[in-house]
Amino acid sequence: MIIVNTEKIQGKKISEALGIARGSTVRARNIGRDIFAGLKNLIGGEISEYTKLLADAREEALSRMILDANRMGADAIVNVRFTTSTVMQGCSEILAYGTAVKF
Repeated sequence: MIIVNTEKIQGKKISEALGIARGSTVRARNIGRDIFAGLKNLIGGEISEYTKLLADAREEALSRMILDANRMGADAIVNVRFTTSTVMQGCSEILAYGTAVKF
């Protein structure tokens, strides 16, 4: 599966747009990470626990988007984007979406 954040794929001719492929995940912080993050916030620097949490969430959303595109019979996904939203305090959704296409 080819995944790009552009409208076209060099060397490929898109013959059909199949629709929006999407994948999301909702992740929550946990008390252990929050305590460490609070301490880190006092001294400054990257909060690596949250960086890893969000990186894992992006990969999960991306994988689910690819599964959705595969169900549609897509060869690729173009115009891929990520977005986040807060579901409740300490809980965020990561959404990956793009246009599933055939060559």
